[in-house]
Amino acid sequence: MRRLWPDPSEIDDVAAYVAADPRPAPAGRPWLLVNMIASLDGAITVDGRSGGLGRPADKAMFSALRGAADVVLAGAGTVRTEGYGPPRPGPAIRAARRDRGQAEVPRLAVVSRSLALDPAASLFTEATDAPFVLTCQASPASAREALAEVAEVVVAGTDQVDLALALAELHHRGVRTICCEGGPSLNGDLLAADLVDEWALTLSPLLVGGAAGRAITGAAPPAPVPMRLDWLVEGDGLLLTRWLRDR
Repeated sequence: MRRLWPDPSEIDDVAAYVAADPRPAPAGRPWLLVNMIASLDGAITVDGRSGGLGRPADKAMFSALRGAADVVLAGAGTVRTEGYGPPRPGPAIRAARRDRGQAEVPRLAVVSRSLALDPAASLFTEATDAPFVLTCQASPASAREALAEVAEVVVAGTDQVDLALALAELHHRGVRTICCEGGPSLNGDLLAADLVDEWALTLSPLLVGGAAGRAITGAAPPAPVPMRLDWLVEGDGLLLTRWLRDR
């Protein structure tokens, strides 16, 4: 890959490049980055899945961003659609995480109000450390009990998942950096709560058309949220960008 801005240069180690970016945890909660890929016309899926947009450079960035985070966050719908398993970083990323004082493998966190999750799914049964399940008091008690056998269930909020409270609970458990992978409704809820610190966007050189969704859905924030470009990288014809919340 090569950096186009600022100060163009070659990038030999994508994981080290991404991990070197400063991500200071805000007071009382982890730093939260959102990682998304989109076509030139804004589609985030091809035939319902994001994989059709990616190329090797995006896969390398995807792994690098996961490798920099303490927790990988996703909504239950995304977990089901994309067939999530537990994070499985390679040896180099594991070693780098150890050197930074992180656990070798990031933990997964799934947001769900309904708790329509299978405790026998591989994301639970094959995980190095039990995933977090972030839910609310209105979720079915029986499902909470079943998932508590294979996950660390965090109840935050009454009728809906209170994401600010959930992130504060993760912060109390030592989480300092979160990589969110969507889906769009979770991204929208995080944006509405002003919890997005970093937006990692890969632009795929495709025009998809059709009715594919956007990266954020749901109620709009009171005003558009200002972001500033931190770097721009090219690889395999993709543009990979890092944007920071302009606070």
